[in-house]
Amino acid sequence: MAVRKALLIRLDPALHEALQRWANDELRSLNGQIEYVLRQALRHAGRLPASGVRAGADNPADESGSADPTPEA
Repeated sequence: MAVRKALLIRLDPALHEALQRWANDELRSLNGQIEYVLRQALRHAGRLPASGVRAGADNPADESGSADPTPEA
């Protein structure tokens, strides 16, 4: 298993609550949701590293394509 880095982050309470609700809706942990959102943002910006970041690691539905309707570049 790959080593994971720990990160302390300060969030506005409203942002934290919104992320937690979204994570609950997607059946993810808050940490998993934040990682998923960051990965999607990196992919959208064309900055996702070619190695070291597993595609769909946070979302099993990514394999079927049902959870993320946007095509990958």
